[in-house]
Amino acid sequence: MSKSNSAETRQREDERAQGSAHGAAGDRLSTAPREERPDTGAGVPAMSVIGWVRWFWRQLTSMRVALILLFLLSLGAIPGSLIPQNSVDDMKVQAFKDQHTTLTPVYEKLQLFDVYSSVWFSAIYILLFVSLIGCIVPRTGQFVGQLRSRPPGAPKRLTRLPAYTTWRTEAEPEEVREAALAVLRKRRFRTHEVDDAVAAEKGYLREAGNLVFHIALIVMLVAFASGQLFKFEGGKLVVEGDGFSNTLTQYDDYKPGTLYDSDSLAPFSFVLDDFVGTYEKSGPQRGTPRTFEARVTYSEGADGAERKGVIKVNEPLVVDGTKVYLIAHGYAPVVTVRDGEGKVVSRSAVPLLPIDNNITSSGAIKVMDGYKDKKGVKTQLGFKAFFVPTFAGHGKGQMFSQFPGLDFPVLALSAYQGSLGVDSGLAQNVYQLDTSKMKEFKDEDGELLKKMLMPGEKLDLSDGAGSITFEGVEEWASFQISQQPGTGWALGGAIAAIAGLAGSLFIQRRRVWVRAVRGADGVTVVEMAGLGRSESAKLPEELGDLLAALVTTAPVATDATNEAGSRPVHPAEAPAEGAEK
Repeated sequence: MSKSNSAETRQREDERAQGSAHGAAGDRLSTAPREERPDTGAGVPAMSVIGWVRWFWRQLTSMRVALILLFLLSLGAIPGSLIPQNSVDDMKVQAFKDQHTTLTPVYEKLQLFDVYSSVWFSAIYILLFVSLIGCIVPRTGQFVGQLRSRPPGAPKRLTRLPAYTTWRTEAEPEEVREAALAVLRKRRFRTHEVDDAVAAEKGYLREAGNLVFHIALIVMLVAFASGQLFKFEGGKLVVEGDGFSNTLTQYDDYKPGTLYDSDSLAPFSFVLDDFVGTYEKSGPQRGTPRTFEARVTYSEGADGAERKGVIKVNEPLVVDGTKVYLIAHGYAPVVTVRDGEGKVVSRSAVPLLPIDNNITSSGAIKVMDGYKDKKGVKTQLGFKAFFVPTFAGHGKGQMFSQFPGLDFPVLALSAYQGSLGVDSGLAQNVYQLDTSKMKEFKDEDGELLKKMLMPGEKLDLSDGAGSITFEGVEEWASFQISQQPGTGWALGGAIAAIAGLAGSLFIQRRRVWVRAVRGADGVTVVEMAGLGRSESAKLPEELGDLLAALVTTAPVATDATNEAGSRPVHPAEAPAEGAEK
């Protein structure tokens, strides 16, 4: 009984020693900064301010907190993509506020209409930035130290390592070690000879990939921040035949970054020569665009030579670092307005905004100057306009387009006179008509004067007050002009992050030791063992390949025997971890 207890005691001590050996070996493989462990004694003294600062810094720069902050940043971006943002579309934000009067005050307090410039999102962003730098700097120093150092010598008892094999050979120990060095170097292990063993290490790219991943995250954060601070975006709607010059006054809307200098706009201009849009005529894809491009003539600088260019979706025109994107298309009916004496008051192509995929469009036609009513009093005219490029036909459904192409264009107008409200000094939507200070033109039945017109037809105003003629249709294209620094860095950072993550996931860092010593009977005993940073089935397989290559130089002694027979034990067939040979 005492012998049994003694054996159990020795086994427990052996297991504890084995755990300590594995823990120490694992620590030697790791390049992560070691956290200081607090004293767990009963009388832990209270930390000073400096102690709390150090503790906070250690927590902030831990990989766990970095992952938590990255997760929070991802969560914070969700409302930025679901809720309209002031930095993207003010009109959508206002429409959302009008529809959700209960949620609006809550969203405003939480800054959900300005997520990416909010205090809480900026705090997460800055903390993540600091955390990543705090993680990377010490890890980089330790990794460089690992690269400059040599693999450590072989543990005293190789049998305790996860993958192990041994055999006896008649080759000399020096010959075995030289062969092991050659075999390992051929497989790109870093090797050197320590005492009676060869130490080798491989898989440094795992930690390098980890560092590259985190450095790439910092590059992406910097690129994103610089892009937000130094970018600008603007929009411009251009009718065929009209042009645009890259000056501040030419933009329909303009949104610069916080640190962008508007005086640094790149000097260029372009004219929209023609917009070409063709659509599928039949089948389930009817109405799908087949050709969608804007043909322009552009020039760089004030006196640059004119060049022809084509702008397509996702194929912008790039001029001096500024990109011109094609983002939308629509129609601009050409109308002529005459007064009661037949004098032309206005003739222009009026862009209307699409409201569906078939480019059914609505808008307003405004005549602000030059018109006099039948009494000779200057007044203003306004027309609510509704346009369909392909009309279904009278009595064939509602006034909605059946096809996005100009197959059967019809313009519906209703007429008003009075004050348009443009002289109040307040901004006004050019596509909407404010009729609060206007009177309706009446037809013979006393109803609002309105009519559907085909090209060449006109609408006569009441009592000979004039007319409006639908002359034809021009096309317009809407462009986004933008300059976004840092996009190249962001793309490079994203690619590097993917490559680094792949390296840190699929590359295994491992160490191999080969010991060759002369036994008491004069026969050389060879031991080979391997240790990986994480458990992997590939380590025994790799050790088996090394074994097969080394046995050709150090074959099994003809009179050698071991517990597995007259051959070396393959690592996959080795006894359980910690078992004696």
